[in-house]
Amino acid sequence: MARRLTPFSKLLLTLLIVAGIVFGVKYFIDNTEAGQDLIESASDSSDNNSKPNRPKTSNSTSDDVIKIGVVTWGGYAGGQYFNEGFQASKQSRFYKDYGFEVEFKVLDDFVASREAWKRDDVHLLWATIDAFPTESGVLKEYEPQVVFQADWSRGGDAIVARRGINSVADLKGKKVAVAELTPSHSFLLWLLEAGGLTLDDVDVIGQSNAIDAAEAFKSQQVDAAVVWSPDDAACLNAVPGSRVLESTKSASHIIADVFIAKKSFVDANEKRLQQLYEGWMIGASEINSDKANQRKAAKILADNFEGVDEEWAFGAIDNVRLCTHGDNMNFFGLNPDYKLVTGNQLYERMKNVYNDLGFIESAAPSWRLIANSSLVRKANLTGNSHAGEIQKSFSKVSDADAKTKETIATKRVSISFRTGEYKLDENAKYIIDKEFVEIAKAFANSRIRIEGNTDNVGSRTSNISLSKRRAQAVRDYLVSVHNMPINRFIVIGNGPDKPVGSNDTSDGKAKNRRTDFELVRD
Repeated sequence: MARRLTPFSKLLLTLLIVAGIVFGVKYFIDNTEAGQDLIESASDSSDNNSKPNRPKTSNSTSDDVIKIGVVTWGGYAGGQYFNEGFQASKQSRFYKDYGFEVEFKVLDDFVASREAWKRDDVHLLWATIDAFPTESGVLKEYEPQVVFQADWSRGGDAIVARRGINSVADLKGKKVAVAELTPSHSFLLWLLEAGGLTLDDVDVIGQSNAIDAAEAFKSQQVDAAVVWSPDDAACLNAVPGSRVLESTKSASHIIADVFIAKKSFVDANEKRLQQLYEGWMIGASEINSDKANQRKAAKILADNFEGVDEEWAFGAIDNVRLCTHGDNMNFFGLNPDYKLVTGNQLYERMKNVYNDLGFIESAAPSWRLIANSSLVRKANLTGNSHAGEIQKSFSKVSDADAKTKETIATKRVSISFRTGEYKLDENAKYIIDKEFVEIAKAFANSRIRIEGNTDNVGSRTSNISLSKRRAQAVRDYLVSVHNMPINRFIVIGNGPDKPVGSNDTSDGKAKNRRTDFELVRD
């Protein structure tokens, strides 16, 4: 015969059932992804209802978070977009696809950012490969590794100049504000060389950062300044008659943002870093191929950068080339068909430049010791969206426009030809490679006018014809050997009409037998 439960037994059983339910719900929330997602969704909904513009704070208690130090810049949008924000979150695609979390920390103070990296407050840290030689030696004990490229600056950096300064030559003797030992400094050095000048030809007014350089220009303390976008527009508004002398829209392969990590961290986190790189590249490819994704990325930046609105963020992304996997293959020299600027070339060149100027405190290691291409080499990303950037396509310039296009910078190079001849010998090719090819590649989005010049020996008509053939020979060499687009070049034969020396002396005649390379506005 069945026994009936006593009231106490019923109460005890009820308590056991309730306890089991509570325990089960708690276990579900604490130990399953679905439970965490449910809690995050409820938290996000509450936050959005009360403070719709406030960035989400991290609700992760996990130590399994990759922390990345960045600055207020549009070039890191690929990773931030893929992460669905700056904070570590299980809503991130890094977590959903790969199982780990990522956090971005804004560290606009340069010195503080390096100290944070040394302390492991961040694991990956931004740098630009052009300026990195000035600090790679100082950081040598931490064995810094360049693990991938995030972007090329494409309009994010500019040189503004007051009324009357229309070319690099006009900067001679002028005051130029620049943040020394930064990408701005590198940009100025490149532009001066393209115009046949050096730092000794200008009065450098050192600034702590590009923002201060812009303020110095707006208050008209200097004649020119190297600034960030959108400060270039603000400078033009503040100084009547001023102009952008040049920007990284044309000087397209000078400032390359990369991320560095300690070798010990790379060795201990090989798989996670591989996945971080792949996710980041997927994010960059999605932004590059769709304006709606670019808008989404801009909103993420605006929500997380102090004092930044969505339009500014959209423009900041538009002023860079977010690098794809193909771009990284090119950057690390893994594509034998790539003819433009690699990380190796840029780093080693700027290492020599800064060393000659006395700006390197501790000997910078070679590229081979700091470049770690393992993430790039092991990635399996295919398709057009992951392809490297192609060279700019130029339309052919009409004869009427050939001579009138405005000159930005003129680089004079003496190339010797035998009397009456126009073919390049091996020494002439060496001089072109040494004196101009790197500039042409760095300013890959600029047109180049090649002007052949002679002394006054012989008839003017024959000299004009000969000088044009010599300029054409230089162009054909750059096209055939260095893979530059033929329509990029404007070829002019001046003959004896543009002397820079006296034709009454042998020394003056030698100066007049030259080839001028000019960067011109498109």
